[in-house]
Amino acid sequence: MDVSSVSHWIGVGAVALASILWAEIVRDVRHWLAHAWPWLMPKHTLHHRLFRRDLSVVDGKLYRESQWHHDVPEAVTMILAGIPWVVVLGWGSWLYGLAATVGILYSASFGVAGMLRGYGLALETDITHRPGPFPAPPSQWHVNRAYHWRHHFDDTNAYFCGTLTLVDRLMGTSLSLKGKRVAVTGASGTLGQALLKHFHQQGAKVIALSSQSDPVQIQVDGQPQTVETIRWQVGQEGSLAELLERVDILVLNHGFNVHGDRDPEAVRQSYAVNTFSSWRLMELFFQTVRSNPEMATKEVWVNTSEAEVSPAFSPLYELSKRALGDLVTLRRLDAPCVVRKLILGPFKSKLNPIGVMSGDWVAAQILAQAKRDCRNIIVTINPLTYLLFPLKELAVSTYFRLFSRRSPRTGIPAPNPDAVGGAESGEFPLV
Repeated sequence: MDVSSVSHWIGVGAVALASILWAEIVRDVRHWLAHAWPWLMPKHTLHHRLFRRDLSVVDGKLYRESQWHHDVPEAVTMILAGIPWVVVLGWGSWLYGLAATVGILYSASFGVAGMLRGYGLALETDITHRPGPFPAPPSQWHVNRAYHWRHHFDDTNAYFCGTLTLVDRLMGTSLSLKGKRVAVTGASGTLGQALLKHFHQQGAKVIALSSQSDPVQIQVDGQPQTVETIRWQVGQEGSLAELLERVDILVLNHGFNVHGDRDPEAVRQSYAVNTFSSWRLMELFFQTVRSNPEMATKEVWVNTSEAEVSPAFSPLYELSKRALGDLVTLRRLDAPCVVRKLILGPFKSKLNPIGVMSGDWVAAQILAQAKRDCRNIIVTINPLTYLLFPLKELAVSTYFRLFSRRSPRTGIPAPNPDAVGGAESGEFPLV
């Protein structure tokens, strides 16, 4: 077989895959329209009314009826949208036209399944509506049960995708922040205040976690507004355990920079604040995830910084942040909820007056990427970070996956103030 033949068959395969992708895009756009177009709303509303919070069906008869009014018409729309591509591509090459029919057959499979359920011949619901404990948190690239549960019971104006998450990622509807209870450590710093402000603008209920005694304020419509502020100290993470029970998103944003110091006390301080304090809080937060709703909606965001892959001209800051980054990579292999990393370049703050990015702009970019379900959120002016960090994260996570195993034990002991970090570590100024 010559090169031209190989290229031709690769093109045929690409058309077949593209036809399936097109069918999924059509389905997800139609779903979005069902929440915006009054003509489609009633039948789709019936679909939403069919399920309890555990995804069990409220009424079997109504469920069968909804298959004829919701699922089957959805499949018909997908089929009709694929026919023009069969005609256009088939005009130039019958083989390409045949490949385009793969999308139609794929769409037809959903129609047949809907008809069987409509007749009562299929006893189970489709995969994303199946009741029972979720095996995993919301997936990033494909729609699993935890991901779709959020569309029904977290925010019906988000999470529109049915199989692939492409449309949600493009539209910024992969994560809804409306009504979420968000706690941010390092809340007195430049980035902490900016994050609180932008979360508030997105409709979240914000909680500031700060080592400072004064209440944290944010600017809302040009006016200062005091937010709920909880005072805590490094080494006393256990004092926040009760608070974490009611938090949906925990943003671990505190840190400490000894700059050029390298004495034993600088080592202890750097690891106590930058590594082990965040690790303790992350583990305490994991313990609050006990049910399907918590697995679907709870998240941890960890600011590990660009120091994971780039010099920060502060060796102990780099070492402690890289240690935290590796711990997060290891733990999120088995994490009971979504874990995001914040890989941030230098932004201007009291502790970094020569930073080139504004904290407000960085916070806006973080939330924009999170709403598109980026699990590694990179905001920097250094183009190398966008190349180096994904490669580093892939290599390290693969290594951890191959040469470590999940512990059968659950939970961790309560943080010990006499352990690494010490009770006196709360005296460190957090950023």
